Amino acid sequence: MPKNEEAAGTAGFLLEMGMLKRAKRSGWWIAGVKDPETIAEHSFRTGVIGAVLAMMEGADPAKVALLCLFHDTQETRIGDIPHIGRRYLQAASNERVTADQVSAAHPAVKAGVQQVVNEYETGDSLEVIVAHDADKLECLLQAVEYREQGCANVQPWIDSSLATLKTASAQALAEAALCMDSIQWQQTYLA
Repeated sequence: MPKNEEAAGTAGFLLEMGMLKRAKRSGWWIAGVKDPETIAEHSFRTGVIGAVLAMMEGADPAKVALLCLFHDTQETRIGDIPHIGRRYLQAASNERVTADQVSAAHPAVKAGVQQVVNEYETGDSLEVIVAHDADKLECLLQAVEYREQGCANVQPWIDSSLATLKTASAQALAEAALCMDSIQWQQTYLA
């Protein structure tokens, strides 16, 4: 493929990723959240949480952040299917969607993105475990914030996220977050 076509294919992938800034996380609508976070907002904080958890667990923070950054990129094509919806739908695998998304991209981008998504979906390394914990911990933190804003129906998200955490660091952070409000962090600096 000529280089200008590779650049166009890669630019197309990057433009498609911009959709994640507009696409809402639909599971929160079930809980009654009127204006839920976007997929991009979720992925950003998941990446930060992943890097922090990796530091605490002795994993590679850069690798975990990368896994987290790409973990929901497929949702530009299949949407954010809530867990209840998965009972009734059979979506293509994330690996297959990713392969389509990067099919016209630069070969190094194509191979790199596919490798990251495949590892997140099928790997069992400490980095993958931490990345999955970051995803669940982010969901728990978001539920805590929505609960604080008056949405009382988020407890199932808190409970299910807490139950799936595997690392001691993620469990400890979750327990600490459950005892805090969303702006308590600033109290140290105002005193």
